[in-house]
Amino acid sequence: MSPSPAVLARIRLNPHHRAVQRDIHDADQMHKTLMRMVPDHLGDHARQQTGLLYRLDTDDDGHTLLVQAAHPLNTAGLPHGYGNADTRELAPMFQALHDGLGVRYRIVVNPIKRERLSLDRKNERGRTLPLSGPDADQWWQRRATASGLQLHTLTPHTIAPARSRTAKPGMRHSLIRYDGTATITDTHALTNAVLTGIGRGKSYGAGLLSLAPAPTP
Repeated sequence: MSPSPAVLARIRLNPHHRAVQRDIHDADQMHKTLMRMVPDHLGDHARQQTGLLYRLDTDDDGHTLLVQAAHPLNTAGLPHGYGNADTRELAPMFQALHDGLGVRYRIVVNPIKRERLSLDRKNERGRTLPLSGPDADQWWQRRATASGLQLHTLTPHTIAPARSRTAKPGMRHSLIRYDGTATITDTHALTNAVLTGIGRGKSYGAGLLSLAPAPTP
């Protein structure tokens, strides 16, 4: 049985729509658009309450937006003509997960670390620093292990984050997409990671983990 009535909407975006052209370059506007798919009047932490996560995938044919939530998603709340949406429940996927299962994965993450300060500044909070290269790979390895995945392969793709007018001063986002294969080592931890997302930057399209059965040799 699924631990949550989670759903996933796959939206093939209309590249000619003005709202789409705006949203893919503006994280604040994208967030506002997607929140039109969840119930109103949820307060200041509506994204957390609904468990809303999203990821923008880009290929030669255009952009596909994946939107996941722990509540039903109302795709009719999107601007008219925004894209073609297909929504499905995630219960069958959760039911298929088990320890030892080989999977293919995809995730966009925001790898960061906290700046270390000298002892004379011990009462200050260090800056949040983005990670890249091997440091980012190691960050993802650690997070994947804690989330119940033993990674076999990982392929990084650096993504330019959309701008945001509401980001805190000095905050920088470094978005990296990882694709690869893995084996499930802890189904409970993995289920929780899928539902809650991994890492920071969830309002910027980071954290949504997609899984599919790995091809058998």
